[in-house]
Amino acid sequence: MQCYLVGGAVRDELLGRAVKERDWVVVGETAEAMLRAGFTQVGRDFPVFLHPQSKEEYALARTERKTGPGHTGFTVHADPSVTLEEDLIRRDLTINALAQAEDGALIDPFGGQRDLQARLLRHVSEAFSEDPLRIFRLARFASQLNGFEVAPETADLVRSMAAAGATLELPAERVWQEFRKSLGGVQSQRFWQVLEELNALEPWFAELAGLQAPPSDIAADDRFVALGIQLSPEQAVQLAARLKVPNDERALIEQVARHGRKIVELIHVSDAPSAVALASLLQNLGALRQGDRFTRLSAVLASLFPNGAARLAQLSDLVVELRGIGAASVVSAEAQQPPTGKALGEAITAARLAQVERWLKAPQ
Repeated sequence: MQCYLVGGAVRDELLGRAVKERDWVVVGETAEAMLRAGFTQVGRDFPVFLHPQSKEEYALARTERKTGPGHTGFTVHADPSVTLEEDLIRRDLTINALAQAEDGALIDPFGGQRDLQARLLRHVSEAFSEDPLRIFRLARFASQLNGFEVAPETADLVRSMAAAGATLELPAERVWQEFRKSLGGVQSQRFWQVLEELNALEPWFAELAGLQAPPSDIAADDRFVALGIQLSPEQAVQLAARLKVPNDERALIEQVARHGRKIVELIHVSDAPSAVALASLLQNLGALRQGDRFTRLSAVLASLFPNGAARLAQLSDLVVELRGIGAASVVSAEAQQPPTGKALGEAITAARLAQVERWLKAPQ
C-alpha cells in the first residue's frame, strides 16, 4: 500500500510548526482493499478511511470534475489508476500540495517548498476558481501563517472571482467556519485585510473594513464577540445574521456593541441613580436569567478594558448574588400576610436594587 502524508502536516513540519493532525493519501488501492486491511470507511462523497490503530484519515487518491454550482458541485473519481500528482493538483495552494513518502522523501510537483521559503500563498491551478470557498481559505491561511502574502497571479484570480460574484453561492455556515478559524490566527485581522485588498470583503464581511484584531488574550472562541466593541449595534446584528453564527455568539456580539462601553462606565460610578441604571442594564442584558452568558460577556469586556478587569469580575459576583435574591429572600418567616403577585415582584426588585447600591458604595 503506497501511503503519503499530505497537506497541512507536511507544510507545518517544514515551517517548524506543531502538527495538529495528519492526513494520508493512498495510491493504487481500492475501497475493498482498504476494508480488507481493517480500515473503516467514513467518507460518503469519496472514499476516506480511518486507520484501525491511529484513527488517522486515509483517502484514496482522487480527481474532481466541476459539475454544478458551489463548493459541493463536483464529481469525484477515485480508483487505483489515479496518481499522487493528479491528486495533489486539485488542492488549493502550492504549500498544501506537498506530500511525504513513508521513507521521508518529499514530493513537491508544484513548487510548494519554494513558496514556503518566499512566504507566498499561490494557487496550484486554475481549478482554484471552481470552489469559491477557497477565497476564504486563502484569507484564513494569511491570518494563521505569519508574514505570508498572496502571490500576484493568485490575487488577480481572486479579484476576477469576486467581481463575478462567486462567493454569493456559498452557504453561510461554511463561510462562518473559515472566519471562526481565522480568529484564532496569529494575526487575525489579516483575514479581512486580505479580503479587502482582493475586493472580496463584500458581501459577507463589509462591516469589518478597517477593524483591528481582538486582543490576543481573549479566548479564540470569544474573539468574534469582542469585535462588537468596534461595531454599531446594527452592524453587529447584520454581520451575525448574515453568517448565521450560533445564538450565543449572536446575542453576545450585539450586547458588546450596544452595551459594552456603558457597562464599563457604570461600574465606576457610585451614586444612587447609577445603581438604578446598572440594575436596569443588567435586567436588559438578561444577566439574571442567563448567568453563564453574562460571565462570558464580562470576561470579554475585561480583556477589552483591562483597567476595569477587577471590577468586572466583581460585577459577575454581584450578578450571582442578585440571582439568589428571590421570594425566600424577601418574605419573612414571621410575616402574617406575605406579599404575592405584583407586590412580591416589587419586593424582589427593591431587594436587588438595594444590593446593587451596596455593591457600588463598597470599597473597590
